[in-house]
Amino acid sequence: MAKQRIVVKIGSSSLTNRNGGLDLLQLQEHAAAIAALKKLNYEVILISSGAVAAGFFDLGYPIRPITVSGKQAAAAVGQGLLVQAYTDAFRKYGMTTAQLLLTKDVFSNEIQYSNVYSTLTELLKRDALPIINENDTVSIDELTFGDNDMLSALVSGLVHADFLIMLTDINGLYDKNPKTDSTAQKYDRLPALTAEILQQTKHESGSKFGTGGMKSKLLAAKTALSLGVRVFVGTGEGEDKLVKIMENQGDGTYIGEELTNMYHKQKQWIAFHSEVSGKLHVDKGACDAILYHGKSLLPAGIKWVDGDFQIGAVVDVVYNDQIIAKGQVNYSSEELIKSKGEFSEIAMSHSESKRPEAIHRDRLVLSIKEAFKYE
Repeated sequence: MAKQRIVVKIGSSSLTNRNGGLDLLQLQEHAAAIAALKKLNYEVILISSGAVAAGFFDLGYPIRPITVSGKQAAAAVGQGLLVQAYTDAFRKYGMTTAQLLLTKDVFSNEIQYSNVYSTLTELLKRDALPIINENDTVSIDELTFGDNDMLSALVSGLVHADFLIMLTDINGLYDKNPKTDSTAQKYDRLPALTAEILQQTKHESGSKFGTGGMKSKLLAAKTALSLGVRVFVGTGEGEDKLVKIMENQGDGTYIGEELTNMYHKQKQWIAFHSEVSGKLHVDKGACDAILYHGKSLLPAGIKWVDGDFQIGAVVDVVYNDQIIAKGQVNYSSEELIKSKGEFSEIAMSHSESKRPEAIHRDRLVLSIKEAFKYE
């Protein structure tokens, strides 16, 4: 049996003491729990927050800084402290650690995205433990994931993880806020995440040292589910907490059952990270072929073209003003304007690529809504 691949996300609230500094006892417990998973032959990737929270105290800030420069300065100090602490903790178990600092633009760039995948694959092959954090020192609002919850979901999909564990200071998802309402009921298992469940959960962080709230985790979980990764959100104590979670004995909420949407790397990039350069409006025949029969989009099914784009660009596929898919084109917009509605043989005479498909099925991804309906 192939090794199961687990992504573990640890938030700031699970890594810092009440003053905001790095809690080495908690960190060492997390390390022991991950080592226990590795001992059972799981592959593990760690997504760890805590750089800003660990660094601001040493810089003399009384509370977590709110300015961009303050956060980035704290991250610059804290990231070194965080990784050194992990390195020392995992060395006790004979484990080699590796650090990756990522920003959102790495995911939007197809080449860099592929390089991240290759690096992680090689590290896991060499039995190292990748430790990933957002590069808070250089990130700006436009280039951030918002929090490491979404980063953990995207990494889980990228490496085709079997399971994503998001550790936090609240033991799962409730129908109401358990801190303010004694009648709140916990969800032990959720087959899927509905709009109603998302609306029940506020966005605010439960910790003064964290950036993500429970809604942040649910949005990340929804992304992970769409990538074919089951999720656990909750807490735990002791060196066996992660093993218990994998044995379905975790103190939290298990999300997702019988998932079928497992996009390969190229389709993940198209679906979640690429920039859309235009739109292809298609007829009913093309719509049905894409949605029901798993076919490519041919030039004959295109009614009109919006946007100015080149070969290799990503575009939306639209039917009746609804986006049904997106994909990477084999034709430029200029070529498609000449070729729309034509047979492939005629279209190829207008194209440099000499491909019969406007978008090949291997480079075509259904919208999330349509994917859950039809795939």
